[in-house]
Amino acid sequence: MAAKKKHKIRADFRKNRSGRARPDDWTRRFHAEGEEADLDAVSRERISGKGELSRRRTVLVEMAADEESMLLDVDPAAVKLGRVLAVQGLLSTVQEEGGATYMCATRRLLKTMATDERHVVAAGDFVMFRPVTADEGIIERVEPRQTVLSRATRGRQQIMVANADQLLIVASAAEPYLKPNLIDRLLISAHQTGLRPLVCINKIDLIDPASLAPLVGTYSQMGYRVLLLSATTGIGIDRLRRELAGRASVVAGQSGVGKSSLLNAVDPELALRVGRVSDDTQKGRHTTTTAQLWPLASGGYVFDTPGIRQFQLWDVIPAEVAGYFRDLRPYINHCRFPNCTHTHETQCAVKDAVADGWLDLRRYESYCHLFAGEID
Repeated sequence: MAAKKKHKIRADFRKNRSGRARPDDWTRRFHAEGEEADLDAVSRERISGKGELSRRRTVLVEMAADEESMLLDVDPAAVKLGRVLAVQGLLSTVQEEGGATYMCATRRLLKTMATDERHVVAAGDFVMFRPVTADEGIIERVEPRQTVLSRATRGRQQIMVANADQLLIVASAAEPYLKPNLIDRLLISAHQTGLRPLVCINKIDLIDPASLAPLVGTYSQMGYRVLLLSATTGIGIDRLRRELAGRASVVAGQSGVGKSSLLNAVDPELALRVGRVSDDTQKGRHTTTTAQLWPLASGGYVFDTPGIRQFQLWDVIPAEVAGYFRDLRPYINHCRFPNCTHTHETQCAVKDAVADGWLDLRRYESYCHLFAGEID
């Protein structure tokens, strides 16, 4: 097996790794010391690349298999391969291949290297870590991710989970109210990263299931799997258990839809904490506070994630939104204008299809909200 290529790169330090680039207390020093104060800053300031204005560190890295991403070089004899089960503040729970778990801090260099991510390590990551004690360690390197579920938070990428196979988009028929627009956003995120989407509607025991026929029909016609479930009565739980077996699945949805309750019904040994929905606000409370990876008795893993109230897509520009809507795609190339936004133009094939009843009006409105960049 050929050795991986190794390269040297220059990594920037974070601002908290160095002092102020220039003195900014001249006035205070002048009042305190008078004319004897040394205020000749120009003669003492270094402008070279090795001065305080540009502190960097040379790092040895390896090229990943895709020849695009770089990995920090580590000593194979001193590290172990593990998977991150959960990230809690500055510490991560890492499980090695043998089953032992370690509470690991993250190597500072991983945090100081330039990145768009809000957090360097995410649940589901495969990492190389260095054991320090029998149950503590240091994460030295994060291996390349195959898939991620992420969203935009304050202009940065927040990776919720990594290396999953499918995404279970959980909604509730009632308590709280169904939010189809959130389902559409999660479907786009699944397509963007290569996750297999599965739409799950919980709490159907609270309504007449026939009222869901239009919504279920719309998604089914586009080729999406839709499961009608009830964690309370057990409707559809056997089918859900079969869908989860042997796969790494992310369970995502708004607070109070019953994500943890469904997982408890699938595997009672999980015993996840559940809450109730407020009668006044129709919103659930966050009983799950961080994404966590759980093994299933039937095989496979599930990522239980905190409830989502807003889901802003990451790295999707308005011009790309229509391409992620399966039902809009057949009509896009028939518009009069090649750069048609399908919102206000004349002779738009998409708008004509909505008017003629070929496209679902709610789905079109959901597209318009996403195109406009609205979060909710």
